[in-house]
Amino acid sequence: MLPFTKMHGCANDYVVVAAYEGELAARFAGAAADQIEPLARRLCDRRTGVGADGFVVVVRETRPDSPARFEMRMHNPDGSYSPMCGNALRCVAKHLIDSGAAPGDEVVVRTGGTIAPMLATRRDAAGRVAQIEADLGPPVLDAAAIPCRLPTSGTGRVLDAPLAVGGREFRASAVSMGNPHCVLFVDEPADDALVHGFGPQIERHGAFPERTNTEFVYCRTRTRLVQRTWERGAGETHACGSGACAVAVAGVLTGRTERRVTIELLGGALSLHWREADSHVLMTGPAVEVFRGEVD
Repeated sequence: MLPFTKMHGCANDYVVVAAYEGELAARFAGAAADQIEPLARRLCDRRTGVGADGFVVVVRETRPDSPARFEMRMHNPDGSYSPMCGNALRCVAKHLIDSGAAPGDEVVVRTGGTIAPMLATRRDAAGRVAQIEADLGPPVLDAAAIPCRLPTSGTGRVLDAPLAVGGREFRASAVSMGNPHCVLFVDEPADDALVHGFGPQIERHGAFPERTNTEFVYCRTRTRLVQRTWERGAGETHACGSGACAVAVAGVLTGRTERRVTIELLGGALSLHWREADSHVLMTGPAVEVFRGEVD
């Protein structure tokens, strides 16, 4: 039997497996991504599995030069590996701190190429972590590194570039937070027709050779935004933490927002701060344990 914890951050939900000690550590430590894919697909299925937007395995960090103690490995419902997931990171931080695996209020976790220091900023009446601030580091803005093939602004960045999809032209900005994002600012809050009609097409558009997450964003003010996200490998989710970080960066670079913003998502709100001093993006939001269980 495989013990797991069902968790969510702003209704972006995950099946989390703590594989950093005991028999589970031996089972998962050396597991390749293609070995985990079938398990991720089965457990994320909302009809025949546990049901989730992602399958998360937490293992001990093995890189000797890494400041992180733990590594997060996240797979989408279609089984594909994702090197970054902001909401999952907060859930992992809560799990590690609440369980005592990470003593105190701080923990550093690696996911893909990102080292994420995280801090518990609020606890509930029972002393359990309720809110986490995660430092996702600086954004990647070079088009070739994202990767994105849309026209650049002359600095190698894709900002408000024309993107023609399904007979409609959008203005797209490309940002990577360890995973690629296509940020589209729209004139009114996105509806289902916009997200579900264009999200799948943009995900697999030729301009994004590794597929992309797509954010449809409406600016209520310069400090409050509304976001819906179509995630690669998952479809629309109720929240996307790394996507919110990408939106905060794109908003500043295109002159639409301040460096501190609140972003409203279907599942709740996240606070973002693109810090000017070091270019790091800080994301603060809830992390919730739903239930624990075992699966065969």
